[in-house]
Amino acid sequence: MGLALFMDALFPYLLSYLILVNWLLKLSAAWPLQGRLFYLKIYMLSAFGGFPSGAAILNNLVKQQELSRREANLLLGICHAPSPLFVIGFVGQDLLQDVTFSYHYLLLVHGFSLVLLFFIPVTKRTIQPIYYKMSFTTSIRESTPVVLVVGSTIIFFTTIYAVISTSLNPIMTDNYLGAIASLLEFTNGLHTLHLLTSGDTLRLLVVLLLTTQSLSIHLQVAVIVREQALSLKMYALIRLLYAIAIPLLYALIFM
Repeated sequence: MGLALFMDALFPYLLSYLILVNWLLKLSAAWPLQGRLFYLKIYMLSAFGGFPSGAAILNNLVKQQELSRREANLLLGICHAPSPLFVIGFVGQDLLQDVTFSYHYLLLVHGFSLVLLFFIPVTKRTIQPIYYKMSFTTSIRESTPVVLVVGSTIIFFTTIYAVISTSLNPIMTDNYLGAIASLLEFTNGLHTLHLLTSGDTLRLLVVLLLTTQSLSIHLQVAVIVREQALSLKMYALIRLLYAIAIPLLYALIFM
């Protein structure tokens, strides 16, 4: 079940974006951007690739000493959003049959992120251009571990959900099982919500889940940034801010 879900719903949207983002990061490394322009470049690449590509980008930049740990810790919670292809393709077209919802959500979450990005304190330093090997195959090889982390966590948490739902199904309602699915694994949670609800309730719950994600997504981030010992405290606080602000703003503006 988990493998089928990953291959059908996430893998087509994730792998190509991760490879392309990795390649674009290498191509743009020779441009010595500073301050907010450098942060903006990181954000645009992470937004293009979707989570957990933001964590992977920040981890690599700290590893290459292009970014301090303090800066990466502040950016980690902001450079974290679902890829536009996933939101438009899987959520908008496949689940809701309404791509307008996808455009509304993307406009809202990226607008909010850019506002937060403006208030991040800038670290002044001289940035020297870094020259990477521009091999496309190198980008593929470096993206593979991230894909493996994503696939492994999805399979693990989907399996846990299958065990829980099978054993507790006689004594728990579908709504409780849907909540457990959303808590454990992001993509399976979206699919389960689609089966249980509809209309404005479904849209608001999808906005909430797209913003809060699940244990699976946050574990992926934790595994990726562990290499450079990035802190998850600021990440947790910023994601909590998103979880409150984005559903509230969506309800006020679009409902």
